[in-house]
Amino acid sequence: MTGPSCGSAKRGDLLVSGHINVDHFLFVHRFPEADRTVPIVSERRVLGGTAANIARVATAYGIRTGLRARIGGDFPPEFLRALRSSRVDTSGIETVRHEPTPTCYIAVDHRHEQRTLIEQGPMADEAREGRTARPRAVAGYSWIHIATGRPSWQLALARAARRAGARVAADPAQEIHYLWDRRTLRQLLALSEILFGNAHEIERVQELLGVRRTTELLESVPLVIETRGRLGARAYFRGGTVGVRAAKHRRVQSFVGSGDAFRAGFYAGWFAGAPLKDALRAGARAAARWIEGRSVPSIVSGPAPRGR
Repeated sequence: MTGPSCGSAKRGDLLVSGHINVDHFLFVHRFPEADRTVPIVSERRVLGGTAANIARVATAYGIRTGLRARIGGDFPPEFLRALRSSRVDTSGIETVRHEPTPTCYIAVDHRHEQRTLIEQGPMADEAREGRTARPRAVAGYSWIHIATGRPSWQLALARAARRAGARVAADPAQEIHYLWDRRTLRQLLALSEILFGNAHEIERVQELLGVRRTTELLESVPLVIETRGRLGARAYFRGGTVGVRAAKHRRVQSFVGSGDAFRAGFYAGWFAGAPLKDALRAGARAAARWIEGRSVPSIVSGPAPRGR
């Protein structure tokens, strides 16, 4: 037995709730030490963010996908046009005109290691639910992927999804380290059927819930998908565990977003009714294609990097 299978998803397969960012990459030979300066070799601005990445790759795999996010009034119009032209449903995107758009500043060195700072913009607004939190936001979707975003905002959507009969996957990503606490995490997992995370994120979930082993998380959520970089991916479910190796990549364009691509590839296999291990393999292949720059075309604003 290789684990549970989802079966086919219905019309409007996947709604992804999370960040749509402007990712501002700064390429350097090495990172500066404290109180030191290093030159920027090159830079570029690209469309990014957890939700945008997952949605674009999922749509490329034939999954009908929608986005739920907040952007600022200065969000590049060419990025929004590109999302629409890729056939992603953008009706759940709310523009908050008086705030700056979410922006990540990502420094990358010659070893492809990175340091990231984020301007959250309207995604930091806890109190203002907005039109994208209303129950009709989930209408027509069979799965809701809860990615990055304020806990109260995401929990409101997860509850609306469950009331509408949709299924929920939890994926707080790096925000598990600074936005979620034990109370809100327990609430999210109680509404979810899948928990996604990399090894560090799953470790933080265990810490918040006060458990020592990943298998103990299965008391809170039926399926845990852990991405492990070069070690591949592993799924934990109440009948056992399965794992796959990482798919090989021939060149490196960027590791940033490869985990998002994994999730989209996983859903492509999962929605097709593939066994769990095959869905993991599909995710690993999607991540490798992303790393090579072959997954979806980069939507770039500004000069392309030199010498990368």
